[in-house]
Amino acid sequence: MNTREAMLSCLFSRCLLGSLLVLALAGCASKGYVALLPDQDGRVGQVLVSNAKGQTLLDSKSQAAELDTAPGKTFVLSDEQLRKDFGAAMAAAPQAPVSYLLYFETGGATLTPESQGLIPQILAEIQRRPGADVSVVGHSDTQGDDNANFQLALSRAQTVAQSISTAQLSADRISVESHGEKNLLIPTADDVPEPRNRRVEILVR
Repeated sequence: MNTREAMLSCLFSRCLLGSLLVLALAGCASKGYVALLPDQDGRVGQVLVSNAKGQTLLDSKSQAAELDTAPGKTFVLSDEQLRKDFGAAMAAAPQAPVSYLLYFETGGATLTPESQGLIPQILAEIQRRPGADVSVVGHSDTQGDDNANFQLALSRAQTVAQSISTAQLSADRISVESHGEKNLLIPTADDVPEPRNRRVEILVR
């Protein structure tokens, strides 16, 4: 997350913006504050809190500053206080997308044993997301005819999508497409049987 400048005064609600948490209390009887938390992948960004007194930079996990703070004055938010003030907002935050790569044996739509072993993990990820949106994109290497590779990549994507569909999961939408040999994971010359290009990319949102 890039540095964001927050022009903050007394607000009348709670909100969750990525890894930036803002608590503002009605009438300002209690001072509201801003807290910085890691993203779902563990990264911590930065936020610049600005008011009439100056600016305060937050750049570490659970670091916080009151809305009307003096420049540079921060405190560390405890886990207990975090749950008390922001538990509901954090629970309502959308989950980050998760991506998977599945690889195939040469010349067909048969998954490698390692990739076949990932299917239960993918199904479990879809199952834990109510109304999941799943994108399945097939790819090929550069060995053979371009049109044939497009159809082969489509067949691979359809095979994987069928595995998801027959599991009767709560996916709202499963989109299937083929990129053939157009978007190589590993750039190669023509007619090169690169195993890492024989793949299906799955994105679960």
